[in-house]
Amino acid sequence: MSDVSINSAIREDEASFGDFFALLKPRVMTLVVFTAFVGLLAAPVPVHPMVGFCAILFIALGGGASGALNMWWDEDIDRVMKRTRKRPIPSGKVTASDTLAIGLALSVLSVTMLTLATNVMAGAMLAFTIFFYVVVYSMWLKRLTPQNIVIGGAAGAFPPVIGWLAATGSMAVEPWLMFAIVFMWTPPHFWALALFMRNDYDDAGVPMLTVTHGRRATRQHILVYTVLLAVLALGAAFSAIGGPIYLAISVVVNLMFLRGAIRIWRRDEDASEADNFAVERAFFRLSLWYLFVHFGAILIEALLRPYGMGGWG
Repeated sequence: MSDVSINSAIREDEASFGDFFALLKPRVMTLVVFTAFVGLLAAPVPVHPMVGFCAILFIALGGGASGALNMWWDEDIDRVMKRTRKRPIPSGKVTASDTLAIGLALSVLSVTMLTLATNVMAGAMLAFTIFFYVVVYSMWLKRLTPQNIVIGGAAGAFPPVIGWLAATGSMAVEPWLMFAIVFMWTPPHFWALALFMRNDYDDAGVPMLTVTHGRRATRQHILVYTVLLAVLALGAAFSAIGGPIYLAISVVVNLMFLRGAIRIWRRDEDASEADNFAVERAFFRLSLWYLFVHFGAILIEALLRPYGMGGWG
């Protein structure tokens, strides 16, 4: 082997900035940032732009810290699952020890800086969120119970609450409505994915509902949670964070979501296998937009409210 080929092989094995960034789960971070941003702006108090920028930055770093610590803990199952085997640790780009160090450092940095930039309540909620995602969900529930996604979904639902606390420093009903929407959205979103990725969870020994109770039960659960989600999302339209614009958008999106859930519920496995789970994949893609559309509607209402056009006033 020539020196050029050796050097090329070495460069291919070295971690790049992109590999380290991937540890932070940037796709998940996008949702964290957006929902936290909406929670920040939906709060009934003005926030200085610099304070707001710092708050979102440190919430994003906290979300990234959670992602890195999750990858460190799940190294063994990530190597088995097709969906995750190209992540930085299984692919050999980044070591588990480096990932742990990055996750811990970002956790301390994000919580400390958010507390200093905003208030103690926001920092404490971010610390609890990281703990919940890493310890309660990743280390405990994920490999223990088919309700892992249901209970663990709370971790992804805290960002709008953190954003609200960063702005106000106090609790209210409205951020918990946003929390509830994300919380109820999480199970049908992940169960739809599990329907066409079941072999991954089988191979990794993760007790997803599709593994422990079968696909028929999973389809029923998706429909039930989608109905409950629709009731909650539409009900939020009549709260302080809602309004006519939100209501109109929510009605359309939830009708589409309910239609998808009913189609999934009516399907049998032969039909799903025949078209490679086309209906389930379409529902999953729609679920990716569901939260962004709803929180975008909340954001529109919040931005219009100072001009007397948002909400029901």
